[in-house]
Amino acid sequence: MDTDKDSSTPDKVSLSDMELRQRAAADSTETSEPKVQIDTSKMTLKREIGLFSGIAFVVGSIIGSGIFITPQGVLRNTGSVGLCMVVWSSGALLSLLGSLTFTELTSVTRTSGGEYAVLLKTFGPIPAFMFVWSIEIARNPASRAVQTLTFAEYLSSFLELCGSPVLPKRLVAICVLFVLSFTTSYSVKLSARIQVFFTIAKLGALVVIIIGGLVSIGQGTLSDLPTGFDGSVTLVSNIALAYYSVMFAYGGWNNVNFLIEEVKNPQRNGPLSSIIGVAVVGVVYILTNISYLAVMTREELYQSSAVAQTWGDRVLGSYSWIIPIAVMMSVYGSSNGGIGTASRIQFAAARDGNWWEFLSFINVKRLTPMPAIICHVLIAAFMVLQGSITSLITFLSFTSWVFYCVCGLCCIVLRFKVKDDPKRVKVPIIIPTIFMLWCLFLVVAPIVENPRIELLYAAIFVVGGLVIYFPLIYFDLKPKWFEKIEMYLQLLLEVAPSTYEDTS
Repeated sequence: MDTDKDSSTPDKVSLSDMELRQRAAADSTETSEPKVQIDTSKMTLKREIGLFSGIAFVVGSIIGSGIFITPQGVLRNTGSVGLCMVVWSSGALLSLLGSLTFTELTSVTRTSGGEYAVLLKTFGPIPAFMFVWSIEIARNPASRAVQTLTFAEYLSSFLELCGSPVLPKRLVAICVLFVLSFTTSYSVKLSARIQVFFTIAKLGALVVIIIGGLVSIGQGTLSDLPTGFDGSVTLVSNIALAYYSVMFAYGGWNNVNFLIEEVKNPQRNGPLSSIIGVAVVGVVYILTNISYLAVMTREELYQSSAVAQTWGDRVLGSYSWIIPIAVMMSVYGSSNGGIGTASRIQFAAARDGNWWEFLSFINVKRLTPMPAIICHVLIAAFMVLQGSITSLITFLSFTSWVFYCVCGLCCIVLRFKVKDDPKRVKVPIIIPTIFMLWCLFLVVAPIVENPRIELLYAAIFVVGGLVIYFPLIYFDLKPKWFEKIEMYLQLLLEVAPSTYEDTS
């Protein structure tokens, strides 16, 4: 397969960047406005993300809806306060090990796309495509849908809408997606600033929860905290499922690696952003859970549909309205970071000829991957309309950990496959080894002790991507009318084929 496709060849209907600029210039002659000169000699992504904004992307992407909806599931699967805290603490460690593993992997690939770029360099286009198919058609858009629906749910709670209407919530969620699509397409710098603002805001809100819990503890309110490990489960499969919930809350620990082409001084800022970001989130999550468990009993936590809101009603009283606002800000910031990073997977795959080529185009004025962002948001909006998708994320968590396990293996393989790379950031080999084995446990444990049909569905879905890969990607069997649609979209969005320049 020729992965270096030229979108300006005669048998293609799509336009090159120069042709697009010429058409725009010709159209502008109909008005008296001065022409805008666009330098398209280097259509590359801009490095706009520094260390602080990189940390904000990591922290902001991780802290979203998870800490407000998963504590209940974690406690239910562990059975005790002590084991629950162990899982939350070790989840931070697992995220840190994964972050360090991806630091080395990204220093070798040095391109956007995260796991996709790693799998492509290590094992070739087919495993890389299967990852993009699994993650970008299902898991990531489903995560955006859950986040924006959570935003709508808490907005409904804040406005005290009667009857909890479903349709308005879905419309609000879709509106949030479209607003985020605009801001992330308009400017990477704007998106980074939004991320910094909402990261500070959501951390402030969690600090309120933490301080409220510590004050309650100081006043002698301990609830079930002293029970320790009483009631701990012994089934390994349950513990694995608890990790699924915890790692959903920690999801985003490797997000800065998806934006590596837009990070200033990536060899320094990439690793530091990940390490500092994960460490901050780990401390915040542990203290937040202590606050929850100090104020509420296990039974109350099990019965609560909105843990943070229940906590707010108990501790803040008439000021509990702060909580839904905090959750909405948290979810919005997480969605902003998620759209900005996840869309780069499709962008990187398309640029390599391993996905729909049009999704590798970038806006000639804004230098953002607008088609990939819009595609990601449209899939997420479709999932919002489907309503109940939390179960979809649960069963696709299995798929995610399969690919994380493979990426741990990739780090070890690339030590031998790419030996002499002066820009490589080496971590002790024990780190990717432990990360790989830990991921393998999360994959195997649910299958061995409690096999479920959802895991079979996940496997079928991944392999089913090959039905799309061979005709549409490998053999490039696209009808002419489809290429005309691409041309009109290119004119409408003012996008052109991108290039890659390693300036790291």
